[in-house]
Amino acid sequence: MKDVVSSERLIIRPMELRDVARVREIDVASFSLPWPERSFRFEITENPASRLWVAEIQKPDGQELVVGMIVMWQVMDEAHIGTFAIHPDYRQRGIGQRLLAESLLQVHEMGVRQCYLEVRRSNLAAQNLYKKFGFQITSVRSRYYRDNNEDALIMTLENINPQQLRSFLAEDVPAGGTDSSGESNHESTR
Repeated sequence: MKDVVSSERLIIRPMELRDVARVREIDVASFSLPWPERSFRFEITENPASRLWVAEIQKPDGQELVVGMIVMWQVMDEAHIGTFAIHPDYRQRGIGQRLLAESLLQVHEMGVRQCYLEVRRSNLAAQNLYKKFGFQITSVRSRYYRDNNEDALIMTLENINPQQLRSFLAEDVPAGGTDSSGESNHESTR
C-alpha cells in the first residue's frame, strides 16, 4: 500500500468524463453492487441535479491519480449522496473526510441545507464517518441491498454547518497516517 507523502497534493475537483474509467475502478473495488460506467457518464453529461467530485492526488512528478469520488443529487435545498468511495489503497488517510467536507460545503453554497444517504447496516466505518459530520440514523430501508438483502440505514444531516466543514478541511492529517473518521466504502444506491 502506497502512502500519501507530504510532497503530494490532494485536490478536490468536479468529476469530468476523463475520470470515468478510474471512478468505475474505485466503484468496483469498493462495492458489491457497483454502478455501470454509463451511469457515471449519465450523471456528468445528462443529469442537471448531479453534483460530482473526485479526490485527486497530484504527485511531485506531475502525475495525477483519482483516489476517491462522490456523487450527490440536489433537489431544492436537499442533497442525496448516491455513492461515495475512496480507493481501498488510500483509505484511512483523511481523504474521505476531506472529500465529504468539501462536497457538502460546495452544495451548501448552492443552497443545500440538509443531506441524506443510505448505508449498509454492517458498514460501521462509514457510519462513524457520517456521525462525525452530524448525520443521524433516521430510518431503515429493510432488505434494501439486493445482493444479500441487507438493510440500509437512512442517515440524515439536518443542518449543514459550513463552519464545521471548514474545520474538517483545516485538520492536518499526517501523511500516510490514519485519522479518526473510520472512512470506508459507502454503498451505492443502485
